[in-house]
Amino acid sequence: MTTAQQAFAQTPLYTDEARYLLIQLPPRAIMAAAGVLAEIGTPFSALIADKDEVTLVLPQQDWEFFAARLPDHRIGGEYRLITFDLPLGLDMIGFMALISRVLAEAGIPLMAFSAFARDHLLISVDHFDAAWTALKNAQARPGPTPG
Repeated sequence: MTTAQQAFAQTPLYTDEARYLLIQLPPRAIMAAAGVLAEIGTPFSALIADKDEVTLVLPQQDWEFFAARLPDHRIGGEYRLITFDLPLGLDMIGFMALISRVLAEAGIPLMAFSAFARDHLLISVDHFDAAWTALKNAQARPGPTPG
């Protein structure tokens, strides 16, 4: 079984040039938010609904067109995407803990999203370069020796 450290060392980091918005909506906005995602069809977007809120992630360039359809929203800032571009098994243990530790040690906040086979981060535009560098540097370091 591949360890989280081994997977991390082998995983290509991917990013695009897009800026993303993290948008908070009231729970009643779920249908409108789902409609927006269905229309934009971009390679990275997300919709999370829980009992208290709907969270929508979409490219900033699309927001102006859809903002009027999503009243009562709150924007959490501008983000850039980092994708760990290697399929990870659903039984992988500690991968996101390792990533979180690397970025925490560098003082970088993150928003984590897991798809079926790949993990993604949204990093604020102000911290993106530092996050990218910290992750690349951590991949280049040898992992801990099993004890």
